[in-house]
Amino acid sequence: MTNPGAGAPFEDAGQPVPATPDRELAAAEDVARAAAEDEARPGADPIGSPVLTLDAEVSDPVGAHVGIEPEGPHAVTHYFESNYPGYVGWRWAVTVASVGPGEPVTVSEVVLLPGPDALTAPDWVPWNQRVRPGDLGAGDLLPTSAEDQRLAPGYLASDDPAVEEVAREVGLGRKRVLSMEGRLEAADRWHNGDFGPRSEVARMAPASCGTCGFFLKLAGSMGGAFGVCANEVAPADGRVVSVEYGCGAHSEVEVDTSSTVPVAEVVYDDATLDFESRG
Repeated sequence: MTNPGAGAPFEDAGQPVPATPDRELAAAEDVARAAAEDEARPGADPIGSPVLTLDAEVSDPVGAHVGIEPEGPHAVTHYFESNYPGYVGWRWAVTVASVGPGEPVTVSEVVLLPGPDALTAPDWVPWNQRVRPGDLGAGDLLPTSAEDQRLAPGYLASDDPAVEEVAREVGLGRKRVLSMEGRLEAADRWHNGDFGPRSEVARMAPASCGTCGFFLKLAGSMGGAFGVCANEVAPADGRVVSVEYGCGAHSEVEVDTSSTVPVAEVVYDDATLDFESRG
C-alpha cells in the first residue's frame, strides 16, 4: 500500500459521491499507473504475503486500464488489470486525489483487489458450522459453546413440564437442558427427515406410526408429535419417528393370504373311470 503524498480523500468522508468524476483526476491515468507499477515491482508483495514473489517471466505486472470510479468530489480510483500469476481477474486499484483545481494530483492508496470475475477463496465457515450429521466418529469430541441457543440452564423454569421435572431433580447434575429454540429445531429436522411424513416410505405406508403398537411415545411436549420405533424389522427401528410416519411393518397391517388362483365351485373327480355297456 502506498501513500507518497498529501491530499488523501479522508476529508471527503460523508460527502455525496458525484455522478461524474473530476476531469483532472480522471485524466491522471499515468500517475495511477506509475504508482501501481512501483507497488508491483519485481519481488514486491501486493497483499502482505511473506512468501509471494513476482514471476520473473512477467515483464509487466500492471495490465490495461479498465475503468475509473469516483470516490468523492476530490478523489478517483483507477483500475488496471493484474498480470500476476494466480490472480486471474484481480485488478490494481489506485486512488488519486487533489485538494482542488490546479493543485497537484497525489496518490492516496494502491491495492490489489478481486474483480467481478476474480478467482477468490470461498467464504470462511467456522468449524462448528461445517460439521454435518455422520461426521462425528469414535473418539471425536464436539463441544458446544456457552452461548448455544439450543440449550438453557437447568435451573431456569421451562415451558416443558417433563424438562422442568428433570431439571429440578436433585443430584442429576445436568447443567443445561433443551431450550424452546432447541426443541423447535429438532422437531423441524425430524419432521422433514427420512422418518417424517414426507418420505417415500411414509407416503406408501398403509397406516401411520401414531396407531402402531410398536410406537413408543416421547415424554414431554415432543410426545404429541414424535416417538421411537421399536419394531426390529422396520426401517426406523430405534429411530425417532413422526406420528405421521409409517411403513409396511405397521402392527395392524393385514395381508390377504388367500390363494390368488381361482377355484371353481364344482369339482370333477377324474381319478376313477365309469364304464357304460353298449348292449
